[in-house]
Amino acid sequence: MMFSGKTVLITGGVQGIGKAIAERFAKLNAKIYIFDLQNPDNNNSNSNIHFIQGDVSNNNEITEFVDHVMDVDGHIDIVVNNAGIIRDAAIWNMAEADFDAVINVNLKGPWLLCRAVAPIMRKQKSGRIINIASRSWLGNFGQSNYSSSKGGLVSLTRVLALELARSNVTVNAVSPGLIDTEMTRSMPPEIFESFVQKQPGKKPGIPEDIASAVTFLASEDSQFINGQILQVDGGKSIGAGH
Repeated sequence: MMFSGKTVLITGGVQGIGKAIAERFAKLNAKIYIFDLQNPDNNNSNSNIHFIQGDVSNNNEITEFVDHVMDVDGHIDIVVNNAGIIRDAAIWNMAEADFDAVINVNLKGPWLLCRAVAPIMRKQKSGRIINIASRSWLGNFGQSNYSSSKGGLVSLTRVLALELARSNVTVNAVSPGLIDTEMTRSMPPEIFESFVQKQPGKKPGIPEDIASAVTFLASEDSQFINGQILQVDGGKSIGAGH
């Protein structure tokens, strides 16, 4: 599973799952463009990873990003829609602005990027799109915004798989469960531990688990897998621990 000569776009790749995905692709000889609102640290020394700062929910910035990559490389082979935010609250306490922010980043952002790259991949007659969903699309208390955004992303994945299949482009999603990242560690320790204890294996996943799933779906080994949602959650989606 090598990606020499492949150009990969990753949103939200500065930290956590996105960073692990970028590093995995870099090890497999791909050229990576990370699009993130955050500035990266200065510890990256991999010449195959390039950072561009921008807002995934801003159509003009997405267009400029895609145009830049095309000007430099002339092709886009793999897109990973990873950028995401959370603004949790029960619906009676949730501000409208928090609903809008989550939907804009988690759902509109992937839609904008997919809309920008679809004509390119159709012309190439090749491409892979992998959306990072979440087990939360099945529903979580206090996440009417986040769960809705990820449920929408699952539906977007299925629709685009149908629309792009004749162009030899596959569209799949990875649905992580509890992954040990900066974002999940931002919750109170006792809450994080309670989620760990609800896992069938009593442990969280790590970002590299998601990176493994993404690179598989981006590879030629998955050429007949399309429109699927790969649960990477240690078995949590089976229902254990509810």
